[in-house]
Amino acid sequence: MNELLFLTHRIPYPPNKGDKLRSFNLLKQLQRDYRVHVGAFIDDDDDWRYVAALQEMAGECYFARLTPWRAKLRSLPALLGGTPLSLPYFRDAALQAWVDRLLAERPIRQVIIFSGAMAQYLENPAYSHLRRIVDFVDVDSDKWQQYAESQSWPLSWIYRREARTLLNYERHVASIMDASVFVSTHEAELFKRLAPEAASRVWDIHNGVDVDYFDPSGSYAVPYTSAEMPIVFTGAMDYWANVDAVTWFARDIFPAVRQQLATAHFYIVGARPDNAVRQLAQLPGVTVTGAVKDIRPYLAHARAAVAPMRIARGVQNKVLEAMAMARPVVVTPQALDGILCEADREVIVAGDAASFAERLCAVLRGEGNNLTAAARRRVESSYSWESNLRRFEALLAGNPPGIEEDGGRVADYCN
Repeated sequence: MNELLFLTHRIPYPPNKGDKLRSFNLLKQLQRDYRVHVGAFIDDDDDWRYVAALQEMAGECYFARLTPWRAKLRSLPALLGGTPLSLPYFRDAALQAWVDRLLAERPIRQVIIFSGAMAQYLENPAYSHLRRIVDFVDVDSDKWQQYAESQSWPLSWIYRREARTLLNYERHVASIMDASVFVSTHEAELFKRLAPEAASRVWDIHNGVDVDYFDPSGSYAVPYTSAEMPIVFTGAMDYWANVDAVTWFARDIFPAVRQQLATAHFYIVGARPDNAVRQLAQLPGVTVTGAVKDIRPYLAHARAAVAPMRIARGVQNKVLEAMAMARPVVVTPQALDGILCEADREVIVAGDAASFAERLCAVLRGEGNNLTAAARRRVESSYSWESNLRRFEALLAGNPPGIEEDGGRVADYCN
């Protein structure tokens, strides 16, 4: 069996958040044809208990502990030069030594790098003979630019600097790697505009959904009371874009919903809620659950799922999972970047607070029930992990991946 090195900025297990969903399913796909050696950081102490399970899936593994506050301190000297803060944040001498030893000892000819900052471990020209594929997932530099536009000084300056320096690094990486991958057509086209010199080696490979797991016909215990109209948001609640989304919804949209429908109740379901999110639980009709063992009951029994994203990069798995569970989903246009769908047939799109509240109220009254079957069919037809991630195999073989027929055109994207 051929051997492959898989480097990722976060342990790809368990698949309980956006980047882990993609990296875990990619690892599962790769292990069918390769003995996959995994190098990864662990930034959550709870994830150390999953090391043994991941080792059963892979060949040789190396896990580096990443303590966020120490990594931030390690990044500060970069402010004096032109290096993006993301590089020293994910720099580890022991991990580099493991990569160098493994490549010297094992017959590895192919590498997948998950997240742009991890490319620093394979930049050495001595590794140019390897087939190196970098899965940027999102255009992270543009994400930092979006952050900068919503912050005041000095954070706005730091974020703009990171956007500028990280884009320079992303362009450098794309110029030396054999292929660069992004999670959606939208992200890939954006990067092609930002890095035209690498455009011929840029590809989009979409995410997927485990439709057998997210099965609306399953039996799920009801987590809500019978007297309420539950609205749910799911996601990692220490991620700033999610924090911004639920804060905007709870403070600027939900009060208007409650004025019309007094029993409406907003549930924020996700691990590691930061202080700003926890404070939202003080508002009438808002519950912050923290981590839950299974998000499916919260989706299955919700009147509606919402994704009021104002800052978004890549594909919002929360939207696809709610669609897979055949729930009416009300979203902002930003939440649908890169998702193939039909507005008002498979999802409801609203661009401002007033229209979001109005359209959500209509859904809560039952007007969104006609969306649910179409939403499920869309996920089944367009978002299979296996068919989407199979395109990596073509890239590893040195062939451009084919464009699968999915019945969609550019005009079908809800942007």
